[in-house]
Amino acid sequence: KNRCRTAKTAAPCAESVKRRGAIGKKPRARKLQHPPQQSGQLFSVSLAPLLAERVALVELALYEQETFAAAPLDEHLLLDLHRRIAGELVPEWAGRWRDIAVTVGRLEPPQPFQVPMLMRDYALDLHARWPAAASGKSDLLLELLAFAEGRFLTVHPFRDFNGRTIRVFLLELLRRLDLPRVELAPQTEAGRAEYFTALQAADRRRSPLWPSTVHRAPGAKVNF
Repeated sequence: KNRCRTAKTAAPCAESVKRRGAIGKKPRARKLQHPPQQSGQLFSVSLAPLLAERVALVELALYEQETFAAAPLDEHLLLDLHRRIAGELVPEWAGRWRDIAVTVGRLEPPQPFQVPMLMRDYALDLHARWPAAASGKSDLLLELLAFAEGRFLTVHPFRDFNGRTIRVFLLELLRRLDLPRVELAPQTEAGRAEYFTALQAADRRRSPLWPSTVHRAPGAKVNF
């Protein structure tokens, strides 16, 4: 039976997954005997290697096992991804919307009580953009990816690990659109500077996250 689906219906076929080089040896996650206590930046730094392992496991489930292929692209999928990434490290708040006010640089994300409603709206907006993006028009596709990342980071729905969660979610979007896997985290100082400038502009709602998205998206090097 042909298991391939179109971009509009969600999951690409197994052959296209193999072409992306996502098949590999399953990484072994270390078990945490005593999860470290949260203490600002040192907390995130101390967890970085463990988080990298768990992100690798989630990406393996995404590409090799197509674990999320049947899941709607909504807020529940985001909660599940966050839970899978951080569940063994911070079980008390992994996979849950933040219940505290936070400040991220100069950005003051919405208050905690607003997060569930904003994430529901986020999912509805994403669904409204999906058919046009899946049609193959490069500008609409980039707009979808820019919206998905920029709006999520502006809401900052989790206490921590928002960046890791949205990057995995973007990989799932690329997979469903049958596009190549790309490195979503900026790899150079110049790239990081451009990325954060674009984020700040998106936070102020003066412009979308397009400039950074164009440079990191497959369309920067190939035609759709």
